[in-house]
Amino acid sequence: MDQQYQTYLDKSVPHISYRWIGTGVLLLVFLLRIVVKQGWYIVCYSLGIYLLNIFLAFLQPKIDPSLDQDSELEDGGTGSSLPTKQDEEFRPFIRRLPEFKFWYSATRAIAIGFLCTWFEVFDVPVFWPVLVVYWFILFCLTMRKQIQHMIKYRYVPFSFGKARYNRNSH
Repeated sequence: MDQQYQTYLDKSVPHISYRWIGTGVLLLVFLLRIVVKQGWYIVCYSLGIYLLNIFLAFLQPKIDPSLDQDSELEDGGTGSSLPTKQDEEFRPFIRRLPEFKFWYSATRAIAIGFLCTWFEVFDVPVFWPVLVVYWFILFCLTMRKQIQHMIKYRYVPFSFGKARYNRNSH
């Protein structure tokens, strides 16, 4: 059973768009259930916090330049870990959480959250507008901090908008 499940996961790796469309549909079904049943807001909030956490891990480089820079400064180095001149070595962006693991974690979390909405024990009464406002504040503050980090250490975690070079341009 586990081997068959792993085979399906392995076959889904190149189909990025279809995987994310499926996850989006699952998220919409989950949110629709929350709205229709008028409950399980704490499950939805917890899922939102978890998705924000793994999204940040997806945006961050595997080797944090700020930590790398701090260790270089302690060793007496200059602290410049990313290439700043034309003759310095190019280091590609490697994510702390790869896309497939991000997708898998998000999909699994949404499925678990959806499953939790079928049990009354998880329907904790809360004033949901406070959770929504708090989540948006948390989102804005963490994304601002992440964007400032990206600007300071000059890395872009996305491939769109970057220059592409043909192999035959030489």
